Amino acid sequence: MENDHRGIENAVEESHSVYRGEPPEAEGKKEKSDEEEEKKLTIEQIFESKRVPTWQEQLTLRAFVVSFFLGVMFSFIVMKLNLTTGIIPSLNVSAGLLGFFFVKTWTKFLEKSKLLKQPFTRQENTVIQTCVVATSGIAFSGGFGSYLFGMSERIARQSTEANNPPNIKDPSLGWMIGFLLAVSFLGLFSLVPLRKIMIIDYKLVYPSGTATAHLINSFHTPQGAKLAKKQVKALGKFFSFSFLWGFFQWFFTAEDNCGFQKFPTFGLKALKNRFFFDFSATYVGVGMICPYLVNISVLAGAILSWGIMWPAISTKEGDWYHTDPKDPNSLHGLQGYRVFIAIALILGDGLYNFFKVMSRTLSALFLQLQNKRSLIPVTGNGLQINDSKSYDDQKRAQHFLKEQIPTWVAIAGYLTVAVISIITLPHIFSPLKWYHVLVAYIFAPVLAFCNAYGAGLTDWSLASTYGKLAIFTIGAWAGASNGGVLAGLAACGVMMNIVATASDLMQDFKTGYLTLASPRSMFVSQVIGTAMGCVIAPSVFWLFFKAFEDIGIPNTEYPAPNAIVFRNMAILGVEGFSSLPKHCLTLCYVFFAAAILINAVRDASGKKVSKFIPLPMAMAIPFYLGAYFAIDMCVGSLILFIWEKTNKVKADAFAPAVASGLICGDGIWTLPASVLALARVKPPICMKFLSRKMNGKVDTYLSTLS
Repeated sequence: MENDHRGIENAVEESHSVYRGEPPEAEGKKEKSDEEEEKKLTIEQIFESKRVPTWQEQLTLRAFVVSFFLGVMFSFIVMKLNLTTGIIPSLNVSAGLLGFFFVKTWTKFLEKSKLLKQPFTRQENTVIQTCVVATSGIAFSGGFGSYLFGMSERIARQSTEANNPPNIKDPSLGWMIGFLLAVSFLGLFSLVPLRKIMIIDYKLVYPSGTATAHLINSFHTPQGAKLAKKQVKALGKFFSFSFLWGFFQWFFTAEDNCGFQKFPTFGLKALKNRFFFDFSATYVGVGMICPYLVNISVLAGAILSWGIMWPAISTKEGDWYHTDPKDPNSLHGLQGYRVFIAIALILGDGLYNFFKVMSRTLSALFLQLQNKRSLIPVTGNGLQINDSKSYDDQKRAQHFLKEQIPTWVAIAGYLTVAVISIITLPHIFSPLKWYHVLVAYIFAPVLAFCNAYGAGLTDWSLASTYGKLAIFTIGAWAGASNGGVLAGLAACGVMMNIVATASDLMQDFKTGYLTLASPRSMFVSQVIGTAMGCVIAPSVFWLFFKAFEDIGIPNTEYPAPNAIVFRNMAILGVEGFSSLPKHCLTLCYVFFAAAILINAVRDASGKKVSKFIPLPMAMAIPFYLGAYFAIDMCVGSLILFIWEKTNKVKADAFAPAVASGLICGDGIWTLPASVLALARVKPPICMKFLSRKMNGKVDTYLSTLS
């Protein structure tokens, strides 16, 4: 999912309530008076008495030790989300909160022992959050659930097209780490020279970075620290519950289609059409973080596809398509409609938002350049406002410009990494030639700027859209007979990593600007976090790949839905529409146009109307997977809705922590589950559900054996 579907609205709302120091319950008159006094001061006036550490002091050993362990934890979480549905919420809040808790606990212990040499600052907290998000971000942009896994033979076997050796490359720990090291750092160097223009001159909003900064600032005030302590306690409580619930469920999953994951909540016929509640703590938590509209859109897509379309198309078997008994998931059967119509929705939504954000970016950039002398900034809506520099702005600008990153470092870094990757990537992917990579790197800085600028205005990162453009252009250039599918997927990885890391870095610069963290410490933290991610993320994926032998297979615990979607995009780009079943192309045109039309209507409607119009990108995901995770997410939404109605202040303060605990606990359970699977330890019980008629037959058969 793109960043606009990652629960930003909740994060921003939470950041404001936490910053205002709204405790979930009264703490006494003295605390209220202190809080009221604090509200009268600006953020930097509150921290006026605290010395800002140098950039070297912000980069502490304890920060990177904590970042490493949190990076491993979040990589497991992101990897599980990648390989199940591909919906990944914003984990910035959890990273900042847990980083604050662990280091604060450590410094308190040292302070009591009189061994504390350096106090814990908001700048160091920012370094931790940046490093953790950079590390876990590689688990997403590395393509382990999309383009990279789409290269494998396991995914290629699900299609009769382009499943020849030149278009296949199976995962291996060595080449995955080498590939990520070659492509993940270019984005960091591409936009460093433009940081002043985008953060200070243009005053781009970057809602995610701003929300994270407000959270970190609030943590380091007395009231914020007390609330953070309670939030961590809530996170830990639900982390434990989620982990133990995952452990409990494991006992009942001895074989496929066993356990709570196949619980026929709405009956056996609904289960067959993938409508059931699978008791996933992860997606209940995701539903609490994602905006209501995303969850409702996912459910609407599930009802449209699995409730109406697929049952209707299944009646055309033998006329529109033929089912292969040996391969029921063949793309020439019903599965082809599921995959390609989902692709049409994704491409329609992506294309519309690409041109929308690009036009907004260019128009806002034109206004900025036109009014450069008058120093009129552009807001998140692209509108001009007059804004004299406040005390906070002056102090932040002073610290942001104090420790510069030399431009020659950025240029030399970009050229050096580009040359290394131009040489190495063709050796990793033989169909991808050096001139393909060179052309990608020539255009990459421009596309990275567009993506980072658009994210600053709208908080939408279109990294996967730029990656899909690379799939079609480079794949078609390489040609079908020369491994064009593999070349297109590899080019997708190159482009997606560059534009994603560039946008993430600029978000972190915004966070650092608002917390007085040095740009140098932010950059170094990003580099270290990216380097850790290039090793941790492939290692975590390799553990999943070896432990769970059915990864990437439909109707399993880890179907990796985006892998087959990305591979078939590459096949379409290289071989055209010859692989589609009967009438599938017509339906694809209809849904492609519908995605554009729905987005246009949403933008043309007012806020009161648009909040009831679904998002095509979110609707597309259940077309392939089914409704089960949509039901989980809607349960999360329902819990949050009831909580907000009964106690909105408490819900605002604690809902993200509770959701993070549910996601983290269930996500971390996959580590011991993977170890048990590698050790060939199988659960002792298979819990299955049968109809009364089938149960009678089973009982009769068993009686004959006794």
